Amino acid sequence: MASQKRITKELGDLMNSPPPGIAVALADEANLYQWKVTMEGPAGSPYAGGKFDLSINLPQNYPFKPPTVVFTTKIYHPNISNDSPPNSGTMCLGMLKDSEWKPSTKMSAVLEFARQLLKEPNPDDAVETKIAEQYRNDRGAYEKEARDWVKRYASGKK
Repeated sequence: MASQKRITKELGDLMNSPPPGIAVALADEANLYQWKVTMEGPAGSPYAGGKFDLSINLPQNYPFKPPTVVFTTKIYHPNISNDSPPNSGTMCLGMLKDSEWKPSTKMSAVLEFARQLLKEPNPDDAVETKIAEQYRNDRGAYEKEARDWVKRYASGKK
């Protein structure tokens, strides 16, 4: 299968030379379509110092359909849902919408874009409208709340 070959190559590339601040592994050695990602909060953002776990599900027809990227670490962000499961952690990222996904897009680009979104939220494409409004209207309060959530959920201390 072409998709398995491509996934194996992309996974190997990401494990051998991951983008800065990102580590990738299989969530389960027997399942090539389920990845576990650890992402460091980018410097210069309220998420700096945090370690965020993400779950990536690649569809059987990848790369013709986009992957699903979910933050499993709670995060205060306008583009990442903090609803109750099963929607918690889902990320609103334009490139992951069926209508915008391109089969040529590699997972390294998806991960780099996700990390960049931590640094530069997009309040115009928000899933959390209250957080987006706060981001627009009271950046200081937004950053303080985001840092509090990092301490609470993403500091590595349980």
